[in-house]
Amino acid sequence: MKLFTIACAAAFCLSVGIANAQINTPAPSPSATVSQSVGLAKITVEYSRPSLKGRKLFGTPLAPYGQVWRTGANKVPNLILSQEVTIEGQKVPAGTYGLFTIPTETEWTVILSKNANQWGAYEYKQSEDLVRFKVKAEKPAKTEEYFTIEFTDFTPTSSKIAIRWENLQAKFTVAHDPDAQIMAEIQQKTTAADVNEGTLSAAANYYYDTNRDLNKAYEWANKVVEKEKEYWTYYLRGKIAAKIGKCDVAIADAQKGLELAKKANDGAYILNHTNVLKACGK
Repeated sequence: MKLFTIACAAAFCLSVGIANAQINTPAPSPSATVSQSVGLAKITVEYSRPSLKGRKLFGTPLAPYGQVWRTGANKVPNLILSQEVTIEGQKVPAGTYGLFTIPTETEWTVILSKNANQWGAYEYKQSEDLVRFKVKAEKPAKTEEYFTIEFTDFTPTSSKIAIRWENLQAKFTVAHDPDAQIMAEIQQKTTAADVNEGTLSAAANYYYDTNRDLNKAYEWANKVVEKEKEYWTYYLRGKIAAKIGKCDVAIADAQKGLELAKKANDGAYILNHTNVLKACGK
């Protein structure tokens, strides 16, 4: 018994010694995280970045055509959505999803799985799919040594997510239209008893940018100028006034604002006020 105890203790010490003696080296497939705001949603992708290291990839056992692929290395990439978005036209609720693909030479099937905690595709189940869709396979501008997922083709309310490695890439569109949220917030905050000029200015700008009730936007801008007479508030009211044909107000505001902007040496607003004057024929 004593010899057994000594042997066990020695084995334990050896295992601890080996663990402590391990050397930290760079991971062969280092982890990466990319995020992008789309509309009012935050989109995040967490994934691993293996490299080719001289290997042939697509159409080989590493990434066979026509089979579910882990899409990179190690844990399946996670797509994290802060709000409900549309992905290739399909609504996807806020949450965390596993990102699988089925690549071919001409098109990829992209799969969002409700099971995000998977190591590779070994236990992938189609029954756990939330959505799947097909996108065209493309040739990247150059051979990609490192597996890459990135956001491209931005607009204020959409972006593409590009998946690229070796000599193939696929892109799919993620979109979030925040209009309903913004309008609800405007309704709530502009009618509050303690509404401030910052809120009114933001609401007026949104109505102006989306060509909504410009008379309401002008009413808010009037209140802003009453509280704060600055070159940026004169520009707010002036541009709205010009758009609804109140050029007497627009010209007066632009002239006042232009003088203040020149004193502040603010080139952007000098140009803004000049454009209001031009819109009204001055």
